[in-house]
Amino acid sequence: MLTVKDVEYQGEYTIACVFNDGVKKIIDLTPLLRYPAFEELKDLKKFVQFGLDDTIFWSNGADIAPEYLYEHGVVVA
Repeated sequence: MLTVKDVEYQGEYTIACVFNDGVKKIIDLTPLLRYPAFEELKDLKKFVQFGLDDTIFWSNGADIAPEYLYEHGVVVA
């Protein structure tokens, strides 16, 4: 089962995630902001207030499947 073990804010709507397989990827979450669950996260002050519990989540109930993050991320060397 894929999980996120660490997450760091990178600027704008981009995060870096380390997954339980040791791979680190950079993910731009801008495309998700068009969906109702993520709309209020257009406010960067709210966007940066994420938590980590096997994946990233926000206080408004929005979260993202680790598989989505892995698939849409770019590997960091």
